Parts: sequence; structure tokens; C-alpha cells
Amino acid sequence: MKLRDLVYKLYARRVEGRLDHDASPKHIGVILDGNRRWAKASGSSTVQGHQAGADKISELLGWCTETDVEVVTLWMLSTDNLDRPEGELLPLLNIIENTVRGLAEDGRWRIHHVGNLDILPSRTQTVLKEAEQATHDIGGILVNVAVGYGGRQEIADAVRSLLLEHAEKGTSFEELAEVLDIDHIAEHLYTRGQPDPDLVIRTSGEQRLSGFMLWQSAHSEYYFCEVFWPAFRKVDFLRALRDYAARHRRYGT
Repeated sequence: MKLRDLVYKLYARRVEGRLDHDASPKHIGVILDGNRRWAKASGSSTVQGHQAGADKISELLGWCTETDVEVVTLWMLSTDNLDRPEGELLPLLNIIENTVRGLAEDGRWRIHHVGNLDILPSRTQTVLKEAEQATHDIGGILVNVAVGYGGRQEIADAVRSLLLEHAEKGTSFEELAEVLDIDHIAEHLYTRGQPDPDLVIRTSGEQRLSGFMLWQSAHSEYYFCEVFWPAFRKVDFLRALRDYAARHRRYGT
């Protein structure tokens, strides 16, 4: 083992030893950013960058298991990403499909798709549905795979679902307007029934949400990490948890 690796291991162990697991976030959202820039910096292809990012996911989930995290939302493909050139998009979709299958076959995590299925290719839809069905009764971490996801799209879909539900009941627009509140919309989000994310992590140095969980992250804490996603290490994860635990959450009060 190289001296640098040994020092890193010792430092990671020190950070982990000082963590208060009672103060750990229960729901973490992760914007997996920087695959293409990592590939360019390392002399790899874009496809290799996406694959390296996909390979990092099971590591992250293992770290989350060790620190008592209960829900993880992984933004794997945005609605904007669907506009990428076919030569990049098709291999990326293939990587996502294989990754979701692998997570389901692992047997430790419960998979749930968040996003608009209708805008995805039929093969991708099938993989997501089968993974969710196969892991429905697993009691481990709930893993939301955000594929074909956009925050504005989610809110629009929630409002559409709400209107259709009340139309079937015969509720008039006037009657709905009188009673409508935020809970009505929350009940139609992709993550309905789940706790909102306590912590949102974004890698690659970008300091913006880009539409990630716009509704649910109203009171989330954010942690922006300089490292590209494929190079994200356990110590980077532990630093995010340490930073989160040191904050005083006010929830807008």
C-alpha cells in the first residue's frame, strides 16, 4: 500500500470515528455530476466516464448503509440529458439500464424510479419497472433512481395527476381551488410518501441545483464538492456528513 493511500485511509477513519450517527441525514439526494469532465481529464472516452460514474454508485450505497442513511436519490439522467446526441445518449442509457439491473440483483436495496417514464425508450422503461417490482419487499435503503427526471416536469406531472384525480371525482375547479394546499400536490409527486431530502450533494464544483427535487429540497442542506463524480471518495462523503451535522437546521423559522 502506498503511503498516500495509507494516510487517506487513516484520515477517513478519523473523520468517520468523529461522526455522530444520530445526526446523520436520513435522506440524501446526490447530483452525480462530472463524468464527462473526469473522462476528458483522465484521457478516457465519454462512455468510459459514464461507466466509471455508474461503478461508483454501489460504493456510495455501501457508505450510506454504514452511516444509517435510509433513502438515497440518485440523479442519473435529466430530461435535458435526453437532448444529447444519439451517439452519447444511447450508450448512456445502456449503462443506466445495466446499473439499475445490477442494483436490483444485489438484493440489498429497494429500487424506486422517479421521473417521467413516458419520455424514456421502452427498453429503459421495462428495466426500471422490473427493478422496482423485483425489489419491492426488500427492507434495505430505498434507492430512488432519477431517470428522465426534471424538477419542473415533476411539479407539472403532480398538478396534472391531481387535476385528473379530482376530475374523476367530479370536483369542479372552483371547489378544488377552495381546498387546494401544498399537501395535495405533495401527494402526487414522484416521491410521495417519502421524507424530503435532508442533504443534497452535488459533485464537480458546480453550485446549483439545476432543477433537482425543486419541491422537496425547500429546506434541504446543500453540500457542493469540487471532485468529479467518478473520483468521489468515502472521505468526501464523510466530509459532507460532518458538514451537515455541524449545521443548525432552522426549516425557515
